[in-house]
Amino acid sequence: MSTLAGRLRRSLGAKLLLAQMLVIVAGSLTLAVVALAVAPGVFHAHVRMALGPVSAQVARHLDEGFAIAMLVALGIGTAVAVLTALGVSFMLARRIAGPVRALAQAAGHVARGSYSARVPNVGADELAALAAAFNAMAEALQASEQRRRELLADLAHELRTPLATIDGYLEGVADGVMAADEATWQVLQGETARLRRLVDDLNAVSRAEEHQFDLQLVPCEPDKLVSAAVQAAQAAYAAKDVALSVRVDRHLPQIAADPDRIGEVLANLLRNALRHTPPGGQVEAAAAASSRGQVQLSVTDTGEGIPRSC
Repeated sequence: MSTLAGRLRRSLGAKLLLAQMLVIVAGSLTLAVVALAVAPGVFHAHVRMALGPVSAQVARHLDEGFAIAMLVALGIGTAVAVLTALGVSFMLARRIAGPVRALAQAAGHVARGSYSARVPNVGADELAALAAAFNAMAEALQASEQRRRELLADLAHELRTPLATIDGYLEGVADGVMAADEATWQVLQGETARLRRLVDDLNAVSRAEEHQFDLQLVPCEPDKLVSAAVQAAQAAYAAKDVALSVRVDRHLPQIAADPDRIGEVLANLLRNALRHTPPGGQVEAAAAASSRGQVQLSVTDTGEGIPRSC
């Protein structure tokens, strides 16, 4: 019984019904007080105007009939008001409490890591706007979680190669199979630098996910952004015998961008393209107008590519 009472106290429908019942009780009491204070005098005045002086017995019968009629009217009015309150409370509870309960359940799923939870979006009122906002939030969290998992998987894959190289060289030096000369140190330094770049990339992605990047947006020429990135990577491409070309559409508009951040993005794309393109291959950095009137920067290569399943 106590559990049921607690649920009723927490129920939105019960609170709505209680609020309406308080209004009905207050209205009924006010109506009864006013009727008892005002109605008899008005009734007696009209009786005298219509019938003139009447005997005490007739006056008593008239007062009793008036009192009974008033009580019956108040009873019927109160009963109708209570039934109406019950119906309205039930309808409001279904319209409000149902979506709120569904939202609470979906929020619980999201809190437990199930970002695929969604709530029905019906209507065009504030509850529908709340449902749409929740669904948008859940979709953003789901996409962020998917990117996080992909990033961790890619990072684990990228870390294996330098760690295996470092481990192999250290084991070879410890066993005396490999000389601890300058060439060995250069390889180890190169692999540790690669690990440092991966850590920096991970930190940059984490900051971007948390919206901690301070972007300094300024008007930029797309061709200059691409040309600067290509010029910086040209030496590494020449050393590996990979052709690096530039393709820029004519009459491209200026774009609002942070040159340093765009430069980092293009540098990462060019570095990845070089890593996955064999000698004799080709890599192209391009700036082109998209179908939506925007400017698209891209890096394409003739390497092994990325499987569609990724």
